[in-house]
Parts: sequence; C-alpha cells; structure tokens
Amino acid sequence: MSDAKLDLPTWLTPTGEKLSCIEKIKVLNENLQEIQALAQEAMEDAILMGGDETQFRQVIETIAQSLTNPYRKDGK
Repeated sequence: MSDAKLDLPTWLTPTGEKLSCIEKIKVLNENLQEIQALAQEAMEDAILMGGDETQFRQVIETIAQSLTNPYRKDGK
C-alpha cells in the first residue's frame, strides 16, 4: 500500500474566505484522508485482480463528478 501524503487544501467558504473553525477543518481533513485510503485500497485490489489502472482512475473521476450537493438553494 502506498504511503503517499495527501496535500490538504486550505478550506474555503462559498464566498472564498478561509474556514476558521479548527474542528470543522479537522473533520474535513480526516474525511479526505479516509477517502484517499479507501480509494488507494480499491485501486490496489483492482490492479491485483487484473484490472486496468487507467480505467480505475477514470471511474474514480466519474464518481467525483457525479456527487451532488443536497444543500444547494437553486435546486440544480
């Protein structure tokens, strides 16, 4: 398993200001680290089972693009 370090972002509000709540930032960073670890493990499984790495990466990108924001106010 890879030990690649995740480059954590500076979290921003929708208006572009930096998030200042340490606990919120901690939760967001932990969520990203969990997603990275799970995706890494899934990719390794796919490769070990004979799957194509490029296809796996494309599927992960498609999943990311398909996420919806249930809190949008404009209904889109």
